[in-house]
Amino acid sequence: MQGGRYDLAIVGGGINGAGIAADAAGRGLSVVLFERGDLAGGTSSASSKLIHGGLRYLEQGEIRLVRESLIEREVLIARAPHLIRPLRFVIPHAPGHRARALMRIGLFLYDHLAKRRRIPASSAIDLSRDPAGRPLKPGFRTGFAYYDCQVDDARLVATLALDAAERGARIHTRAPVTRIAPRGDVWDITAETRQGPIDVEARALVNAAGPWCAEVARLAGAGERAPRLRLVRGTHIVVPRIAEAEDAYLLQNPDGRIVFALPFEQDFTLIGTTDVGVETPAEGFTPSREEEDYLIAAAGRYFVQAPVWEDIVWRFAGVRPLVEDGARRASSVSRDYRLDLVQAEGAPPLLNVIGGKITTFRRLAEAALARLSPVFPDLKPPWTADAPLPGGDFGTQGYDAYCHELVRRHPGIAPATLLRLASLYGSRAERIVDDAETDHDLGDVIGGGLTEREVLHLGAAEWALTAEDVLWRRTKAGLHLDATQREAAEILVQHLVGTRKEPF
Repeated sequence: MQGGRYDLAIVGGGINGAGIAADAAGRGLSVVLFERGDLAGGTSSASSKLIHGGLRYLEQGEIRLVRESLIEREVLIARAPHLIRPLRFVIPHAPGHRARALMRIGLFLYDHLAKRRRIPASSAIDLSRDPAGRPLKPGFRTGFAYYDCQVDDARLVATLALDAAERGARIHTRAPVTRIAPRGDVWDITAETRQGPIDVEARALVNAAGPWCAEVARLAGAGERAPRLRLVRGTHIVVPRIAEAEDAYLLQNPDGRIVFALPFEQDFTLIGTTDVGVETPAEGFTPSREEEDYLIAAAGRYFVQAPVWEDIVWRFAGVRPLVEDGARRASSVSRDYRLDLVQAEGAPPLLNVIGGKITTFRRLAEAALARLSPVFPDLKPPWTADAPLPGGDFGTQGYDAYCHELVRRHPGIAPATLLRLASLYGSRAERIVDDAETDHDLGDVIGGGLTEREVLHLGAAEWALTAEDVLWRRTKAGLHLDATQREAAEILVQHLVGTRKEPF
């Protein structure tokens, strides 16, 4: 099946691939994106769910990366305030931890490396008086507080893909690329879509395959110029909400590593992450018992009612494809990104995207297109800094005012249902509610707040094809169900999305 000719082909539907697709489409390029699985099906849905500057990166001297991340934190919260929200982080302090003077200097830099508009400043706190001290063991009497942002990572990726598609990009999920070959000044690319093989031509190719970046580069004939990656597994666990732990906590460990304990999905605490080197991508997506025990032990050092291993209700791991910089410890490897442009004389360009993090995806996309600008002399200027993402267009009234108005306009629907939809879809919650006047009009209740109408929307508009796509990536409804409920929900959701047509 002939798929046409494009300016830009992208392999990889994670945060970087989706971000580049949206940026490029908005600058007037014709774009096609191929993802072998689901959007955010790899590393991009296995993060710590944070938009943050990376306080610990200051210790490693990564001043530029931290400053860029802090600037992006403000940009992104303005673009998608329904998905990205400020969150207070508490750092309990005790003898043997980093010196208090060093902490003050680090937090001062964190506050002043970039202008803050929506994020409060850091401060020292008395944990014997501050409510944040209540869940902590008595030995922690002083500490510090600062702010970063929490994000729904998988929803952010799906929203970026939606932005790209609405600007003309063609998004193919469940479409592994099987052939990449130069032909004159274009790439010939074959992918196995659900409708059958598709062949496209592209003037330039972006390899944003994350952990599989080297594999795709070799498929494109990069040979010795295929990128060298440092694959690092990060494991997270989710437990019932630690009693009274309503803030996020940054926990310092005896080995120098930092672990976060974050409020998650109303009723839970997310604890992570680890840094374990792995040899292959396949190893990177399976948590080990040793890593889970490490995270449980970290929480046990700090919290009065600390979780035990049997409390784990969900665990996930993702492999970070980092730039190989020769660092001895996995936790010391830079989280910065690198763009490798490979182009033989007379051949089309291949841009390999290596590393990066959720926070800097927009700047990475701008940098990627800057590297490819000689191929596209008519490329329009950057535009993403000031443009709201789909669902993020709340105007001067803001997100909170929108939620209030949404509840007022639909008195027959439970406020909790409407507020949940707003937190996932922003102003586009109205597209799901549509003409519904009561909760019953939203269809069968599947569980975890999910209804039949929402599932149908995800299948029709957001490339959701399986129960996992819906229950664990587009939403986290699966986390709120017990094993029996989950099994029933999977059957119903799979039935609802299994026959959907390709969006756009």
